[in-house]
Amino acid sequence: QVQLAESGGGLVQAGGSLRVSCAASGSTFSNYVMAWFRQAPGKEREFVAAISRSGLSEYYADSVKGRFTISREKVNNTVFLQMNSLKPEETAVYYCAASRSGSYYRELSYDYWGQGTQVTVSS
Repeated sequence: QVQLAESGGGLVQAGGSLRVSCAASGSTFSNYVMAWFRQAPGKEREFVAAISRSGLSEYYADSVKGRFTISREKVNNTVFLQMNSLKPEETAVYYCAASRSGSYYRELSYDYWGQGTQVTVSS
């Protein structure tokens, strides 16, 4: 069992930056692929970024490549999403997720989810 708790969401102007964090507890952090998904109002949840167990490989949705960076910190069992050049259409609840299987992009492969943190980008 893994418990995930996101933090760091908030209100930011278009073009601005924000970093959200996800603290994991309850199991061996390095056993899990970690990812961020987001869900905008009235839309389905979508993949944003994932990072391998070792932290050496990162995967991104095309829409965020070059602007977002995912990272993980073993010491504190935390995964981060640094978001730069944010756009109003990226207003969403951002969710942290953990997967044992290593299928990076598929939502259904993720076993544990946090409650989400709201990110609002104003125009």
